[in-house]
Amino acid sequence: MPPKPRYQQIKSFILDGIEQGEFEPGSRIPSEHQLADQFSVSRMTVNKAIRDLVQENRLVRYPGLGTFITDAKAESPLGEIRNIADEVRQRGHTYSCQVIHLEQVSANETVAMQMGSPIGTQVYHSVIVHQENDHAIQLEDRYVSADLVPDYINQNFGQITPNEYLSKNCPISSVEHVVEAVLPTERQQELLSISGHTPCIQVTRRTWSDGRLASFATLTHPGSRYKLRSITNLQG
Repeated sequence: MPPKPRYQQIKSFILDGIEQGEFEPGSRIPSEHQLADQFSVSRMTVNKAIRDLVQENRLVRYPGLGTFITDAKAESPLGEIRNIADEVRQRGHTYSCQVIHLEQVSANETVAMQMGSPIGTQVYHSVIVHQENDHAIQLEDRYVSADLVPDYINQNFGQITPNEYLSKNCPISSVEHVVEAVLPTERQQELLSISGHTPCIQVTRRTWSDGRLASFATLTHPGSRYKLRSITNLQG
């Protein structure tokens, strides 16, 4: 295969540095002059690479100060329930997922308490890893009322997310969010490809449809790849 154009090599150098932690969010990258010397190219070539990364929201330029790494964490509004696949695509990135489990189980004490049902009630259980540009950004561990959403077990969640399916077939009337900072379990480390020292944002979400509890989900996000945002209007 022919080698990449020089400006693409410079882009890859910067992006690899971000992924490997050599360039932290907020840090300054080498100057155009330094990059031009390093890659034996003109500053015009370096400028094209940097301009592309600015347009992709990976870099930001401050006149007189230099070019810096942006905080490119995936972001979701805390007060809304949105389809994660749509969020990723709206950022111009590629969404994919891995369906780990989709099964019918008997509710244990914890699940029964969260679902407001007797222990042993049959519920559907799905575990899905959501990815952005092939990097895991959310582990979704969800229980769904088999009575309220009987066809949940038959869905192909490689083609449609649980959020999208439930929104269409079991419209939400109310929602409860609990947000915590946690360290990942061994299973979460494995599925999210992170270490045990990686702080995570964990959202516990319960949703109701027409007054009936439809779903209980635990959403775990690596803190280095994800953030939640909330805007509140305090004016009457």
